[in-house]
Formats: sequence, C-alpha cells, structure tokens
Amino acid sequence: MTLGTLAPAAALEPLSQERYINDRLIAARIADRIRRECPTLDARMLYAYSQARALERYALDKGYTRQQVNAFLDDKAERKRIYAVADDYMARNGVKKGDPESYCRLGRQEIANRTVTGSLLVAK
Repeated sequence: MTLGTLAPAAALEPLSQERYINDRLIAARIADRIRRECPTLDARMLYAYSQARALERYALDKGYTRQQVNAFLDDKAERKRIYAVADDYMARNGVKKGDPESYCRLGRQEIANRTVTGSLLVAK
C-alpha cells in the first residue's frame, strides 16, 4: 500500500465541498422538484434509491464515516444550501413557480441530455 491509500478521513475535504457528492445531491433535488410539479414526468424511484445507496458507498469508500455522511445529510444548513443551488439552476433554466410546464420542459431537456437529473426521471 502507498501512503496515499492510508490517508485518514480527517484529511478529506468537508463533505459540503466534495463535488461529486454535492452535484448528485443537487441533481436529485432538481429531479424531485420536477416530478412533484410536472404532471407528465415521474421519478424512477428504484433507480433513485440504488443511486442513493451507490452515493453512500462512494463516500464510505473515499474514507468518510457513516456518522459523517449521516451528519451531512441531516444538517439543515447544508440541505438549504443544496436546495438553493438547485432552485438557482432551475430558475436559470426557465422554471417558474406555479408553471408546471416550465418544470416539464426542464425535465424533458434533462432526459434528452442524459444528465444525472434526467436519469432519475421518466415520462408517465
């Protein structure tokens, strides 16, 4: 083993700065908002659940503890931050509160572009 593989969890960046994890949590939030607001799209719930488990494994494999992961996911300030980033993305992409078609349009675009968000959605 090399010294790089023995690095303690304390040397890891805070979970709030781990890009891969944050990007996927933001994508999941966007998909959740779309499925709730768009009457013609739904979530791929089993796939989303498997992706959540895979994301947890990713964090644990990187060296984060289960306690660190749970604390991050339960942190209200972190949740607000992730929601704010998701809301900003949706607004920049034409989503308007009270306009279901704007959510549908973004959802269809995400599916067509094969994004992480799109992979979590399916047409009804």
